[in-house]
Amino acid sequence: MVRSVTLLFLLVPASVFARGVQEFVTTSYVAGDVKLVWKKFAADVYVGREETSAVRNAATLFTEDVERVTGWKPSLRHSVTGLSSHAVIVGTLGKSDVIESLVAAGKIDVREVRGQWETFLIQVVPNPLPGVEAGLVIVGSDRRGTIYGLFDVSENMGVSPWYWFADVHPQKQTTLVVKNGAYREGPPSVKYRGIFINDEMWGIRPWAMHTYAPDEGQGLGPKTYRRIFELLLRLKANHIWPAMHRGTRPFNYYDDNKVVADEYAIVMGSSHIEPMLRNNIGGAEWDQEYPGEPWDYVVNKDHIYRYWEDRVKANGMYENVYTIGKRGKDDVAGSDGTVPVLERIVADQRTILSDWVDPDPATVPQVLIAYTEVLGLYNKGLQVPDDVIICWPDDNWGNIRQLPNAEEQRRSGGSGIYIPLPVVARRVRLLCMAVHHPLGPYLAADAHGL
Repeated sequence: MVRSVTLLFLLVPASVFARGVQEFVTTSYVAGDVKLVWKKFAADVYVGREETSAVRNAATLFTEDVERVTGWKPSLRHSVTGLSSHAVIVGTLGKSDVIESLVAAGKIDVREVRGQWETFLIQVVPNPLPGVEAGLVIVGSDRRGTIYGLFDVSENMGVSPWYWFADVHPQKQTTLVVKNGAYREGPPSVKYRGIFINDEMWGIRPWAMHTYAPDEGQGLGPKTYRRIFELLLRLKANHIWPAMHRGTRPFNYYDDNKVVADEYAIVMGSSHIEPMLRNNIGGAEWDQEYPGEPWDYVVNKDHIYRYWEDRVKANGMYENVYTIGKRGKDDVAGSDGTVPVLERIVADQRTILSDWVDPDPATVPQVLIAYTEVLGLYNKGLQVPDDVIICWPDDNWGNIRQLPNAEEQRRSGGSGIYIPLPVVARRVRLLCMAVHHPLGPYLAADAHGL
C-alpha cells in the first residue's frame, strides 16, 4: 500500500530496551496460566477511570490487538465487579487503587518498579480479586511504563509495531495464553528516545495531504500524528520533534495536535532551530505574528520574549522537552549569535519556564542543541546550566562533530545524540537524549527499526 513506503523509512527510533528476550504468550494452557482467549472466550480487560487518558487509550488499542490476532475482542471494563474468571488488570502505581491493594496484600512486588522511569511489571497472579481465578496484572511505574507493558504483551501475541504502517499482519490464533510468571522491564538507559521528522515535503507531507488526511491541508494534523504517536509508543520511543520545513503548517497550527500528543503520552520538543516549541523556518510563526520585525534579540528582545512566552503559556501543562538557545530563522546563524547574548537568552528562557511550567526551572526538561555555530559558541565558553541536556549533533553527513568529555559526562542533565539516518526517502533524524554514560551503544536501531 502507498502509505507503507514513506513512513517505513521515516520512523526508525532506536530502542534501548531488551527485545525478544521474554516470550511469555503461548497457545497451550497449563494450570496457573492466564487464558486471554480460550474457547471463544476473551478475558476482560480492567483499567480504572482514574488512569490517564493515555493509559486508557492504550488499553483500548490492546483489546483491538487481541481481536487482530484471534477475532475475539475483550470487553474493556472500568469496574472490578463482575470481571471474568480470567482477566487482565491494568494500572499505574500511584494512580490505581486496585493495583495498590494488590501491592498491600503482597500479591505483587513492585519494589523494583515504584519510582522508576518507564518501568513495568507483567505478572500472573492467582485470585487477585473476588471472582477472578487468574489475573494478568500489568503495572507501570508511570503512564508510559504501563503503556509499554500493554504493548509488550501485544508484541508477544504477534502484533508488530508496524502492523499498520507496513501492513504486517499477525499470525492468526484461536487461543492465547500467558504463562505463569513475572516479567519486568526498565528503566531504559536513554531517557528520551525518538525522532525528528525531517524533509517531510518529500514523503509524509504529500502522503498525508493527498492520501490519508486531505482535510488537514498542507501539514500534519491530529489524524496523522495519532498514527505516528502510536507507532512510537509500540517501538518504546517517547519523544518527537515535529515536521517543520518550509511550506508545512506548524505543529501548533492544529489546536488538537498537542492534545493528541498527551493522549499518547508523547513528549514533544522542537528542532535545533526552533526554541521554546516554536516554528520559525520560512517565518512560519514569527512572520505571522510579528510581520516585518527583526529576529534579533539585541534589538527586539521584548517581542521575541513574548513570542516564546505565549507558546509556553499554551503548551506548558503538557510534557515537553524545551529546546533553548537561539539560531536564525532559516537554519542559518543569527546576527545576535554571541556568547553573552546567548547566555542572556538562556537565562530569559528559564525565567519563562519558571513562570509558566515550574518555579524551579531545573525540574523542567531542557536541551541545548550544539548545532553548527552553537557548538563553536559552546567551545568558546558558553555557560550552560548543569541540568540542561547538551545534544551533540552530526555534521549533516552522519559524522558526529564532538562527544562529551569525562567532565561533561558527569553533568546532571546528561547528553544526547542528534544524527541523521541515511535512508531511501531522504532522511530522518534520530534523537537519543539524557544519557549519563558513553553514547555509542545506543545508536544502533533494533530489529523493528533498520
